Amino acid sequence: MKTQQKHLQKLSLEFFPPRTDKGMDKLKNTIQELSILKPEYMSVTYGAGGTTQDKTLETVKYIQTQTRLEAAPHLTCIGATEESLTEQLDIYQELGVQRIVTLRGDLPSGMMDPGDFKYASDLVKFIKDTRGNTFKLEVGAYPETHPQARNCEIGIKWFKHKVDQGADAAITQYFYNLDSYLYFIDNCEKHGIDLPIIPGIMPILNYENLIRFSEACGAEIPRWLKCRLESFEDNQADFLKFGQDVVTELSQKLLDAGAPGIHFYSMNQAKPILNIAKNLSFR
Repeated sequence: MKTQQKHLQKLSLEFFPPRTDKGMDKLKNTIQELSILKPEYMSVTYGAGGTTQDKTLETVKYIQTQTRLEAAPHLTCIGATEESLTEQLDIYQELGVQRIVTLRGDLPSGMMDPGDFKYASDLVKFIKDTRGNTFKLEVGAYPETHPQARNCEIGIKWFKHKVDQGADAAITQYFYNLDSYLYFIDNCEKHGIDLPIIPGIMPILNYENLIRFSEACGAEIPRWLKCRLESFEDNQADFLKFGQDVVTELSQKLLDAGAPGIHFYSMNQAKPILNIAKNLSFR
């Protein structure tokens, strides 16, 4: 954890752009509520193949122009061309965006042509080659190994290649096993990977959604945790309280171990994040 302990611990948040105007109004209220946490930045996703790109831009514009916070749009390369990415980068640069979360993205069903780029490392290199240090580039990391990697050694090599193309920091896939993050950081250090790797933390809000998300992205839910969550059945209040306690304890243990911060996948909800964050001690 030596490479992580030298960084000042900070908090960041992730949102997804709603598809309706009503949902967008609700998200803007959520952003205002969470601004009290003074996050380092707020990242904004978009759907596979850029399907919610317009709403992503609307959200980024709101954060950049209507708050004192920093927006970090997600940018994926699947289905993109050099021309389309150049246009997006021009827009973000004009808005004063200073940070981008660079990802490969998922190939939407039925899409045969992945575009001009195949991997996130290609996207990182393209941005660095064409924009220099205009943007700070965040990339994804997988403590429990990328779901498409045959083993963790291959996964770490892929990650190192992406970092070597010019990544400035990384955000992990969410996890609930502290050791998976600690082992991953140790493995990164052994491979000469030296950049902040911020743990991504998912609040536990809905059992069915958690199971579905985890199966889709390859995140492991420890058996003990799954059994406890199942035991609450229809007792939603106790379910949420237990989930909050688990995530709060995990987050604090990560901070105590020297993690450079916490990146919360907010699920566009303010209250759960506020309840967790108020109990954390950052150094």
